[in-house]
Amino acid sequence: MKLKKLEMTLQRLSGFTRPRPSLEQYQTPAPLAARLLYHALMNGDIEGKRVCDLGSGTGVLAIGAALLGAASVVGIEIDETAVGTARANADLPEADVEFIVANADDPTLPDNVGPCDTVIMNPPFGAQKAHADRPFIDLALRLAPVTYGIFNAGSTPFVESYTEGRGKITDRVGGSFPIKRTFAFHTRDVQEIEVEILRLKRTP
Repeated sequence: MKLKKLEMTLQRLSGFTRPRPSLEQYQTPAPLAARLLYHALMNGDIEGKRVCDLGSGTGVLAIGAALLGAASVVGIEIDETAVGTARANADLPEADVEFIVANADDPTLPDNVGPCDTVIMNPPFGAQKAHADRPFIDLALRLAPVTYGIFNAGSTPFVESYTEGRGKITDRVGGSFPIKRTFAFHTRDVQEIEVEILRLKRTP
């Protein structure tokens, strides 16, 4: 599937029906999701691989990975309502994805999910709860040798420091994350957040 078709397919997926601010539930924009997925694909980290989407939400990244030829895809999401939407979304392009309702800080998850080749994720940025992204980074490093994550622009020094001795950033791609007015505390119809897609490789 070509990049533009992937983006158009992801654009048609439903978003959160009851987004929760505490979980920073914002739909990953289709252009940004497609950029992450194609970057991973070009690096040989999607096609034929076992892929895990952490904090999979309504399934945008997970479904995209399946459409790009992943051998298998599992999405992990704490919100059962979002998982219901994700399963319905996966039926639209007939993407084969398994979704699991679970918390990223569940210590049994690595054994339950099993080893993966690649983790893809759009973790919380920590705007509502400080360090909310850390359990996702920790779990990603346990599950797979390679991780692609969306982070606030300027997060590279933090991720490098936090994963020192466990992982190394090998690629960084810039992008933007338009957030539409979703919650009462939002003051703009759309706010563009500068982000960076980081490829994190686990160190032996």
